[in-house]
Amino acid sequence: MRPEAPVAVASLARLEPLPPPPAWEPVPLHADDDLLVFDKPAGLLSVPGRGADAQDCLAHRVQAVFPEALVVHRLDLATSGLVVMARGPATQRALGRAFETRRVRKRYHAVVAGLPEADGPEDAGGWSRIDLPLAVDWPRRPLQKIDAVHGRPSLTRWRLLSHDAAAGTSRLELEPLTGRSHQLRVHLLAIGHPILGDALYAPPAARSAAPRLLLHAAELGVAHPSTGAPLRWTAPPTF
Repeated sequence: MRPEAPVAVASLARLEPLPPPPAWEPVPLHADDDLLVFDKPAGLLSVPGRGADAQDCLAHRVQAVFPEALVVHRLDLATSGLVVMARGPATQRALGRAFETRRVRKRYHAVVAGLPEADGPEDAGGWSRIDLPLAVDWPRRPLQKIDAVHGRPSLTRWRLLSHDAAAGTSRLELEPLTGRSHQLRVHLLAIGHPILGDALYAPPAARSAAPRLLLHAAELGVAHPSTGAPLRWTAPPTF
C-alpha cells in the first residue's frame, strides 16, 4: 500500500484553505412539503465553521429563504453536489435514520491521477471495491488514515467511466457504502490514484493538476419520508 503523502498546513484547526465563498443562490432542484434538495458549489461550507469568517454556508443561505430547513448531512467544503435538507424535525429524524442505516443511494464522480486497475474480480456492473479501515490521524486531525488495527470498517465501490491517456487521468464513478469522513479521498489515495486538486491528501503533482477538488456528489436517492415513494436526483459535475 502506498504511504500517505505528507500534508503541510499552517493550522490544524483549518486544514483546507477557506476561499471566498462562491456566488450561489439557494434555488432548490426539488422542493416539497417535507424536503429540499440543492446542488452545493465547491468552496461553500455545508454548515458554519469556527470563526467569524466561516459563518457563510449552505445551511445559512438556505435558511434565509426557507427558515424551517434543517441539516441532514453535509459535503466537504471542496466537494460539490447534491445535498438534501429537511423541512421540519420529524423529516430530519427520518432522513437521518435513512443515512445511518445506509438506505440512501449516493454516487459521486471524481477525476483521479493514473488508471486504476481492479484489485480482484469485478461485479456484473464493472464495479470494484476498496475495503480499507479508516481512523483519525490524531497528530494531524481531522485528517484520516488507513489503520488496519484501530480503523473502522470502510467500503467504497468504484468503476471506470473514462480514461484520458494524454493527461494520464481517469474519471471514476464512486459509491461509498460506508460514510466515513474523507472516505473517498483517502481510499483513492491508498490505492495510488489521488483525486486531482485535493489540497489535503494528494501529492503535489495531483494537487496542482486542478484548481479545485474534482469530486462531485452526482446522484442521491432515498425513499420519501412521508410517502415511502422512491426519489432520485442527479446533477452532473461541471468538470
